[in-house]
Amino acid sequence: MLRIRTALVAIASLALASTVALAAIARIDFSGTWQFSVVTDNGTGTPTVTLKQEGTKITGTYSSQMMGLRALEGSAKGDSLRFVLSNGGNADAPTLTYIGVATDANTLKGIVDFGGMGGATFTAVRKQ
Repeated sequence: MLRIRTALVAIASLALASTVALAAIARIDFSGTWQFSVVTDNGTGTPTVTLKQEGTKITGTYSSQMMGLRALEGSAKGDSLRFVLSNGGNADAPTLTYIGVATDANTLKGIVDFGGMGGATFTAVRKQ
């Protein structure tokens, strides 16, 4: 009987720890500076993305050698994030939409949609 009770306590403790860990990810604040790695058919880019989260609203900047500095806007819900880059004043530039999920509080993974002109995958690590 004591072994069964001990096993039940251990199982309950693991369940509680898992729930707390999932709740921490679900309440992630995406604010901070992130180092992205964007993998396309043409190679890999490493933009720096700075995000500010206020409630579910996301704003920030995207900086890369290829695209320069661009503003971004989007939203967050739980452990999910979505943002769109400005066209940088170029009306012919495709709309880039990033859709990702936190794998933990400091790591993201997801996809990039190049406005119907292909896509890519990305991973990101929080720098600050």
